Amino acid sequence: MKLTNEDVNEILQLLDAGPFNELNLQTLRFKLQLRRGSDGMWTQEAQILSAPELLSPATAAAAAPAASTAHAPAQARHAEKEHLTPVRTPLLGTFYRAPKPGAPAFVEVGSRVGPDTLVGIVETMKLMNSVYAGAAGTVVEICAKDAATVEHGEILMFIEPEGA
Repeated sequence: MKLTNEDVNEILQLLDAGPFNELNLQTLRFKLQLRRGSDGMWTQEAQILSAPELLSPATAAAAAPAASTAHAPAQARHAEKEHLTPVRTPLLGTFYRAPKPGAPAFVEVGSRVGPDTLVGIVETMKLMNSVYAGAAGTVVEICAKDAATVEHGEILMFIEPEGA
């Protein structure tokens, strides 16, 4: 089962309309904690749960086939790019290449980046989540379109590592 943007919006509407001040959500893939501050704004703490040791052996075995087929077409398309470093989205949401409409993109093809270079934003439940390059090198391909819905783990762009 995949969480759609409509699902996320419905959850957010329920939270905003209700007396809730906190939401804790954990799946096999991620853990999300939202807290409403005294100013009424939501803050978040998100963690990707990709380490096999976080799952019981039975759960990990059951989840492995689904995870390996979920991105099979993308993996097949990008098999020839094994020497490149993919930048993947940490969450389901809307990917933005720029900080606001009309502003220059964080990076373009040919941009040199470091591990801590901000390369995009993923908006999830009205929260902006920064996406960092994670590697030093040069952006060689941007796969995700601006304002596109992206799924957890989807490749946003490829970086050719320094010295490759």
